[in-house]
Amino acid sequence: MKRIAVYPGTFDPVTYGHVDLTERSLRMFDKVIIAIAANPKKAPLFTLEERIDMFRRAIGKKHNVEIEGFDCLLVDYMKRKRAVGLIRGLRAVSDFEYELQMALMNRRLDSSVETVFLMPSEEYSFITSTIVKEAASYGGDVSSLVPKTVVEKLKRKFGNKQKCSAGS
Repeated sequence: MKRIAVYPGTFDPVTYGHVDLTERSLRMFDKVIIAIAANPKKAPLFTLEERIDMFRRAIGKKHNVEIEGFDCLLVDYMKRKRAVGLIRGLRAVSDFEYELQMALMNRRLDSSVETVFLMPSEEYSFITSTIVKEAASYGGDVSSLVPKTVVEKLKRKFGNKQKCSAGS
């Protein structure tokens, strides 16, 4: 029986931190399913289809990675996929409280759900999709934080912004 993990998120957009956690997950699980949440409450910058495409391009072709969108209760999705693990990233102590609450809620909903917390490589430990979008919206260079295809899509979304306009 294959050990399948689900790595859920909005991934708006995918970062090198997300790619790093996917690769780390593959050391522990036979297959990792990247489950991209539709999540309209967060008002994503990119459509679900764009986010799926960006993650596919970021990760490349891997026989043991599946990428798809989902819009249901995560524990129900995991059952459908016969997943035994739930991957969650922890960048800093500030992430832990929220992630712990989510892990305990998921376990309450389905006692078979096991959450695995992973830390990204140190070089990616500060990256969030929100920080990337904000920097990109002001014309900042985010090429060391996200794959090239994401940089291109961010530039298309935000256009060529002036880096800074000083007040008088």
